[in-house]
Amino acid sequence: MTARQAYVNAVVTHYLRLPGTPLRASRRDRRFAADLYDRRVPLQIIWAAFVIAAARWAIRSPKQRPLDPIRTLYYFVPAIEEVRDTAPGPDYVQYLARKLRPFVTEKEHRLAAATTTASPRT
Repeated sequence: MTARQAYVNAVVTHYLRLPGTPLRASRRDRRFAADLYDRRVPLQIIWAAFVIAAARWAIRSPKQRPLDPIRTLYYFVPAIEEVRDTAPGPDYVQYLARKLRPFVTEKEHRLAAATTTASPRT
């Protein structure tokens, strides 16, 4: 596996674990992840952007209406640019990641169930 493929797989895997994202990545999502590699966007920036944007999506007041599902990796472009411009502290990103953890765990269960359902039984 090339470094580019490993990067794309890492980005896509983490993208799919986020709340509100689809259960499968599209070809367009994979192409965009490859573009991020080609532009040399460090994975740390991608992870921070994922955490910040997913926390904003998932952690909302019960009085606010739920946001529409995230349909594409492109949803995270503004967060990637924000992280590049502001370089949030790692403590802040870790704090949000801890707050986001129950939502990620729930999504991981959904992914596991979808994988089990899609696998043929022997």
